[in-house]
This record gives sequence, structure tokens and C-alpha cells, in this order.
Amino acid sequence: MQVTETLNEGLKRKLSVTIPATDLNSRLNAKLEELKGQANIKGFRPGKVPLAHLKKVYGRSAMSEVMTDAINSTVSSTLDERKERAAAQPKVDLPQDQAVINNVLDGNADLAFDVEYEVLPPVSLMNLDGIKITKPVIDITDEEVTAEVNRVFAQNRGYTDKGDDAVVENGDRLGLSFVGKIDGKPFDGGTSDHAHLTVGSKEFIPGFEEQLIGMKKGETREIDVTFPEDYQSSELAGKAAKFEVTILHVDGPNQGDLDDDFAKRLGLDDVEALRGAVKTQMENALASMSRQHMKRQILDALDEGHKFDVPSELVEAEFNTIWQRVEHEVQSHGRSFEDEGTTEEAAREQYRKIAERRVRLGLVVAEIGNQNEVNVTEEEHQQALIAEVRRFPGQEQQVYDYYRKNPQALAGLRAPVFENKVVDFIADKGDITETKMSREELAKLIQADEDEVPEEHHH
Repeated sequence: MQVTETLNEGLKRKLSVTIPATDLNSRLNAKLEELKGQANIKGFRPGKVPLAHLKKVYGRSAMSEVMTDAINSTVSSTLDERKERAAAQPKVDLPQDQAVINNVLDGNADLAFDVEYEVLPPVSLMNLDGIKITKPVIDITDEEVTAEVNRVFAQNRGYTDKGDDAVVENGDRLGLSFVGKIDGKPFDGGTSDHAHLTVGSKEFIPGFEEQLIGMKKGETREIDVTFPEDYQSSELAGKAAKFEVTILHVDGPNQGDLDDDFAKRLGLDDVEALRGAVKTQMENALASMSRQHMKRQILDALDEGHKFDVPSELVEAEFNTIWQRVEHEVQSHGRSFEDEGTTEEAAREQYRKIAERRVRLGLVVAEIGNQNEVNVTEEEHQQALIAEVRRFPGQEQQVYDYYRKNPQALAGLRAPVFENKVVDFIADKGDITETKMSREELAKLIQADEDEVPEEHHH
């Protein structure tokens, strides 16, 4: 076997490989020997078919299998010898001329082909000790717990339809449809065929709920509101909007008190236990947001501390995944890049950078994990699967079966767990400063993180 390197530029490699006809023929004979025992040919007892006859019957089809096997094993042994790891499946370029291929299939010519691939770059890691990390700490006030307990009470005490003559009062739960417009044009997320809203819950923007009081079931009214200056979507912040609202149904709250009996209905001993459970739930949600912000800082630091070229085919694949999602978003919302204040060119450029960042971080995270023996245990993998299955109530079995039949999808559940373990490993060595802030401030930080680099997902 002959191997000549014809290209070595950055991460790109191209090799010219020749497998001698003698090698192919001896592989073919071994293959035919194997067939000899199984071949069922008229006029011959099983296992007694002469090789020459087998060659006549099976020669070419057996040889094409032999060729494929020879190419695969040659490529992988060549990469091993060169101590290189291909970033993706190497591309094999066979001769185009059918006569040449036929000659090889007949065992009369050497097989010559080219192999192109990109190598995974060596990753030399930055010093991971003492990375500076801000840890958001949020104190939950008694008022916030009370407000949340009241929300749980409102949600669970039940409602009864007030009928066709219903008039909206504070505390009612409504079904409504609406179309929101700014400067006469509908905007993203401003339309709903059937939304639910509890009047007075402040779930909608200020001024919206108050203007519904007194409306009747079936009535349509136009209301004026202004988005708050600090609204999470910068395109809408501070803008005046008109909403055309139709009341679809009005449900009034059932009578009853927030007392120990109510807590017992929810399976808790008393109101105190209900407060405790609500507070724990709030703490868990905030701790998870805090971790998310810390993770973002760690990934930023890793991105900053590692500058190396990454395989373009991995970036291309990652970019295509992101771009499909972007196009789907654009089409399903009937929006253009111009609506978002950008152009398709600029958006492509931005997402290509994000794709490159993700690929580089993926390689860095893998290397940190390898060097520090961070592993995903079988049990953690199972937990990730259970969590995934739970996201689809009513379809658990189908989702579970899907993962059981798709080893690749199942392996994909490992990646985020692995990444989080690496992030925790770095956080443990980090220089952490606790910073007190409000829940709103933390939500804003996370929103800003996501605006910059939408959803970090490494595959």
C-alpha cells in the first residue's frame, strides 16, 4: 500500500492512496472461501463449488464489497499511523472512469483513490484555576412568597363559568383573543386566538388588564397600552400599542379561603407547609437561573482563553443546524430579517460566528473533560433520559421507544450533562464573588446573555 500526502494546509489534509491488485485479490479469495461454505449453486453440493466457478458467478459483486472494506480499513489504519483524528467522515474520491473501475473489479489493476479530511486540532488548555465568576444571589422576600402563594390559591381554588351575561371583574379568569399593533402593523408575539388571563395577576403589560374590567362576554374593544421602558424585547420597549381584544369566556373564582383545608387539598399539612413548599420551589428556580448565568460566564472565559482554528466542516454542520431553525422561525412568523433590524447577510455572518464558537467550545469542553476524567455515569445518562421523557406528558412511551431505537439520539442526551459537569468542575476552581440582586435584574442578565448568543447547545 502506498500513501502520499498531497495537501497539508491548516487542518486540511489530502492523501493519495494506492492498494495493490495483489492485496485486493488475496482479500477476494478470502471472501470467496467464506462464500464457498454458504453458496447454493445448482449442480454442486454445498461447500464443494470450485473457486474459479464462484469467481465467475460472484466475482464482481464480491470484489466491490472487498473494495469497500479495503478502502475503509486502509483509511482508518492510515489515520492511526499518522496519529490524526478526522473531524468528520473522510471523503473518498474514486476514479470516475468506469473502464478503470472495471479493471480493478476484474482484479487486473491497482486501486488508486484520494482521501480528503480535516483533522481535529490539538487543544492546549488555558489555566482553569481562579476564573472570575459572579454568582447572583437573590433573597426571596416574604411579600414575594405571599404573592406566589396567592397565585397558587387562585389557580387551584377553581373557577366557574359566569355564563353568557358575564361581565369582567377583577380576579376573574378570562379566555380572550387579541391582535396587537404598533403604528398600525401587527408585531411578533402580539396576536393570540385564545389566551388565558387572570385579571389582576399582572401577567400582561401594565394597563392591559385594568382596561378589560366591565367588558361583557363576546364584546370586542380596542385598548391602548405602552410597553415598559425596560421590557425584555428591545424592539417593543417603550412603544405605544393598540390591542383589539375580544372576550371569549369569563370564569369567576369559586368562594373559599386560603386556609389549612385548602393546603390539605393540595396534599400539604397546613398553610405554613404550603408557604414552605412554595418558597423552596422559588429558590430552586432562582438557583437554576443563577447557575445558568454562571455557566455563561465560564463559557465566555473559555471562549476568550482559547483561540485556534476549528474544522470548517464541523462549523458548516453546526451553522446549518442553527440556520434551519432561524429560517423556520422567520417563515412561521412571516417575518423578514429587515423586520428584525438586520439583513440576511448580517444574520448569516452573526450565526456563523456563533457556530464557530460552539464548535470551539465543544472541543475545549471535551478536552477539559478528558484531561480531568470528567465522565457521565450510566445513572446520570438514565436520569437525563427520564427528564426528557417527562417533558412529553401522555407520550412517555413513544418518546422512550424513540430513544431506545436511536442510539445516536440517546448519546446526544449525554452531551449537555457532560458539558454541565465540566462547567461545575471549573466553577469549583473558580474565584466566585456573590452579588445580591433582584429576580428582575437576574432575568435581565439572562435575557442579555441569550440575545448575544442564542441557546448554547453543543452536540
